[in-house]
Amino acid sequence: MVGLAANPTGIKWIDSGLTINRENPDDRVIALAGNPNVGKSTVFNALTGMNQHTGNWPGKTVTNAQGKCSYDGVNYIMVDIPGTYSLMAHSAEEEVARDFICFGSPDAVIVVCDATCLERNMNLVLQTIEITDHVVVCVNLMDEAKKKHIHIDFGSLQKDLGVPVIGVTARSGKKLGKLMETVGSLKTENFIRPIQLKYTAPIEEAISIVEPAVKACLGEKLNSRWAALKLIDNDESLLRSMSDYLGFNPALEEPVASKIAQARQRLEENGISGEALRDQIVSCLIITAEGICADAVTFESDSYNARDRKIDRILTSKWSGFPIMILLLMLIFYITITGANYPSALLSDALFRFQDILLAFFSRIGAPSWVSGMLVMGIYRVLAWVVSVMLPPMAIFFPLFTLLEDLGYLPRIAFNLDKYFKKAHTCGKQALTMCMGFGCNACGVSGCRIIDSPRERLIATITNCFVPCNGRFPTLVAIISMFFVGTVSAPFQSFFSTCLLTGTIILGIFMTFIVSKLLSVTILKGIPSSFTLELPPYRRPQIGKVIVRSICDRTLFVLGRAVVVAAPAGLIIWLLANIHVGGASLLLHCSNFLDPFANLLGLDGVILLAFILGFPANEIVVPIIIMAYMSTGSILELGSLEELKNLLLSNGWTWLTAVCTMLFSLMHWPCSTTCLTIHKETQSWKWTAVSFAVPTAAGMVICFLFAGTVRLLGLL
Repeated sequence: MVGLAANPTGIKWIDSGLTINRENPDDRVIALAGNPNVGKSTVFNALTGMNQHTGNWPGKTVTNAQGKCSYDGVNYIMVDIPGTYSLMAHSAEEEVARDFICFGSPDAVIVVCDATCLERNMNLVLQTIEITDHVVVCVNLMDEAKKKHIHIDFGSLQKDLGVPVIGVTARSGKKLGKLMETVGSLKTENFIRPIQLKYTAPIEEAISIVEPAVKACLGEKLNSRWAALKLIDNDESLLRSMSDYLGFNPALEEPVASKIAQARQRLEENGISGEALRDQIVSCLIITAEGICADAVTFESDSYNARDRKIDRILTSKWSGFPIMILLLMLIFYITITGANYPSALLSDALFRFQDILLAFFSRIGAPSWVSGMLVMGIYRVLAWVVSVMLPPMAIFFPLFTLLEDLGYLPRIAFNLDKYFKKAHTCGKQALTMCMGFGCNACGVSGCRIIDSPRERLIATITNCFVPCNGRFPTLVAIISMFFVGTVSAPFQSFFSTCLLTGTIILGIFMTFIVSKLLSVTILKGIPSSFTLELPPYRRPQIGKVIVRSICDRTLFVLGRAVVVAAPAGLIIWLLANIHVGGASLLLHCSNFLDPFANLLGLDGVILLAFILGFPANEIVVPIIIMAYMSTGSILELGSLEELKNLLLSNGWTWLTAVCTMLFSLMHWPCSTTCLTIHKETQSWKWTAVSFAVPTAAGMVICFLFAGTVRLLGLL
């Protein structure tokens, strides 16, 4: 394994900002391509270990990963390009994958395939071979193929494709050495000439008209046959990328332009134009893939995937699918809430003990009380609270979420909810981003990248915070426990609390559908797009890797962002609580100012101010409420929920206040971390403002209507 250079020399891909870090000119760049859910990332991680880094593709909100490994004395830079089903790009991910293979000039492309559904993956293999002959086909998941009694004749496959084919089991590292040995030998060994796809006679004739002119124009820069076909097809996205790479548009150059016009005229004479051309190209790819796999893949039994289909009949049934989803949701929240209590208490105890050490230190050096107050009781205390409340539930929720992801269940959730999102004129993939929002809305917003349509991506982004994140769980759980489960016997309190929390979350999901529908018929009009949703085979999750990945990639990332914005918030809160004007703190003045408006919402000024000051992190809302009611100079917590309930009741809380606080917690502005993420993803302050305003308006309207109805009916 070779480490990343501290000051590496780099080459930029199409001068667009993506730097390929080379330690020396002999380093070889390898693109790692493949369909989603084929274990491509497992191959990448197995080859590079922890010797990798991630970022975004230039101009895209699509994550890229680069890693380094060495084999037989040669250094390799592995570039993990986004998973895609085709190089006929319909999304940002597919554009990135296509453009790097076409114009990134990698020394080789490893196309990772799933051994259990090889025919479906062959489409991408054939399209890649059309572009470059430096291709190695990596057939992954051979262990699963063995379990399902699927046999692959690699000799036949290699002969038909004309490129090397290696079977591997990436999760155990089996045959990965052979894979890298084959990649290293591409320059020195002569394999059978790569397969040349045969299209229908009219398309072949059109290619023959254009290809000589293209070859003369481009030389060896691009595969002339592939370029000719794409110029005839007039894929605007591809032509833009081709023009950026070449520095000119070959479609406008003579004699290429006239040959393209001649070829299109011939196709039109044969009744082929526009979408019909694209359909015939795809049909030829599918027929070729079927023929290759018919020779190379055999099944001992036609029921090799019968188990998965039986499970799917239960999990995707309209009668059993939704109850199972709700039960799983309840189970995850129960484990998260109960499991986080003890580690949260330990972490809080440790961090607040360190607070005492800091106070003693400032006292010993003779620092003014306002300095220790700002730094310790303000900034540090808020940071300690955010970390102790936020870290444990996220460290439990995200691994559970990732386990469901690795198991293959999350796509089934999207499948179940797809028709309801379609009725809201949005995309079924929004179900997946919504699920990610339960852990953290910032992660949910980042996950909206998987939605191809910009309109639907915006709707998913704007509505993501209608599902409560882990930061809002403490507020919801505390209110439920104090006001609604007190009469339930102790053994059932956790269960009843989980049921009420799940009901609250279902209300949030319901609001997601309603607001998505309203957005799709107002400011974001449009019809729902179609998309390919793969139901991957069920797989046994790798628990160790799941825990490491979920904690490193999600939990610590989100916690880091929250800490950055919570520090200045702690300072502001301390200043508001400790600066007095006219005998009262600024905090009290602000809450009194907000009180008339807050009463209309069934709240009071303190509660509304706590939500405003909790903008950096929802976890500090309840501590701010306690601080304001007790007129202390710093946030604090009480020893028990009973003490907290008595404090709230003595300050005018009723069951209406409790319900409205829960509703407003469910539906209000996103936290600052989420807002920053929204801006990063949309590159627009306008849509960030809309994402802030929509849930806020919804929450205020719902609270106003509920409080007004209760008061009107005299139920209080």
